[in-house]
Amino acid sequence: MPRVKGFAGWPAEGSAKADGKALRGRVPRAEHARLDLDASRPDAIAAVEESSRGRLPELAPIRVGRMAATPFAFLRGSAGLMGHDLARTPVTGIRAQICGDAHAANFGLYGDARGGLVIDLNDFDETAQGPWEWDLKRLAASLVLAGREAGADEDTCRAAARDAAGAYRRTMRLLAKMPVLDAWNAIADEELVSHTDAHDLLGTLERVYEKARANTSGRFAAKSTEVTSDGGRRFVDAPPVLSRVPDAEAVAVATSLEQYVTTLPEDRLPLLARYAVHDVAFRVVGTGSVGTRSYVVLLLDHRGEPLVLQVKEARPSALAPHLRAAGFEPAEPLAVPGGHSTDGHATGGRAAGGRAVGGRAVGAAGHEGRRVVMGQKRMQVVSDNLLGWTTVDGRDYQVRQFRNRKGSVDPAALAADQVDDYARMTGALLARAHSHSADPRLIAGYCGKNEELDEAVATFAVRYADLTEADHADLVTAIRSGRIAAEMGV
Repeated sequence: MPRVKGFAGWPAEGSAKADGKALRGRVPRAEHARLDLDASRPDAIAAVEESSRGRLPELAPIRVGRMAATPFAFLRGSAGLMGHDLARTPVTGIRAQICGDAHAANFGLYGDARGGLVIDLNDFDETAQGPWEWDLKRLAASLVLAGREAGADEDTCRAAARDAAGAYRRTMRLLAKMPVLDAWNAIADEELVSHTDAHDLLGTLERVYEKARANTSGRFAAKSTEVTSDGGRRFVDAPPVLSRVPDAEAVAVATSLEQYVTTLPEDRLPLLARYAVHDVAFRVVGTGSVGTRSYVVLLLDHRGEPLVLQVKEARPSALAPHLRAAGFEPAEPLAVPGGHSTDGHATGGRAAGGRAVGGRAVGAAGHEGRRVVMGQKRMQVVSDNLLGWTTVDGRDYQVRQFRNRKGSVDPAALAADQVDDYARMTGALLARAHSHSADPRLIAGYCGKNEELDEAVATFAVRYADLTEADHADLVTAIRSGRIAAEMGV
């Protein structure tokens, strides 16, 4: 039979499992314990300052203050610095769509299109195609730091890192043995606790689920908006986190939704057609993204019920400069879902100034918002059904639902006997996410049956946690000396 573009062909040549196993000869699994630093590594303060380039300078002290709170918080804000370090560690060369920032706090709950809750990776600002090992090592190191912050002893923290790697390895082996269609959506949420033996987490997960169900656009709008004289609603200033913006800026953001809808599947357009744009505000985002431009857009339906969209600046991945150093050339752009232009479809939503939401498709090549959205869709089992991208004043943005029943476990607040349960759960979720773009047979063949990789990753994680604590201490010293400004507690 002729080969068809997009299909690998059948029967496959060779054995992916054997190919993965053969990679152990070039990169022994024990080598993943290595952490080789060199003179090119920037110090912590230089790294923080470099990562702030292009961000809003008035928000830099907030970002520094958040990173200075704890070593785990420092790690959360320093994906680029860790990318520099990871580029000097061994890699197998297996390419996967990676999160790029797979620390332990970037897993959580969110709503699906039918009102259910899903647990998965949920932050993709740094996503790229690169080494699967980078995500696994960042997760493992973050678990050591979170465990230390939670008060767990050192053996427990190391065990959490080892368990995350072990769960990743075992889950990849399980997926490798399953039919492809079954493996793609494997380990449903209701099976996750038993699959990862995370029974000590049940009470915590139930509380997070209950909180997430109430975390909606309606609740956010009720707290953050007020009724206007014409019966609409508008955001209320709550600086420095939520701030009203000048009319011209609000119009630019609202008008960009004309481009955004062209990046959505056509079947979403009638849904958005039943909303009108009422207001736009600026909202400061989480530790790693503080200083980037991020807006919330208030839309109301015919009953006055709200839908809030987040229009968040998408900068180049912090890993981009380091991927080539690790031998990973930039990948070809991912295909646009549907590949369509929605020109001519009236959606009925009004931007500020009464303009209808509609327009021509946003250029896809090199668009950072598209990179984030497509990376997210590649890794998650189910994604936000309103994910898209746009451009505002020449800058790339991603667009998504805000407060879409999101909830998360704070790994630094877990009891000591829950840290390893959470580690196994996140390790399994990471394996599932990677398996959508990398052949699980190949990774499973490399990882193998024994715990050699688990131990190596745990050793690396402890070493990197120690390094991060030293970096954090340097940042705190620099703040106290006045070398760098910080606004604490915001």
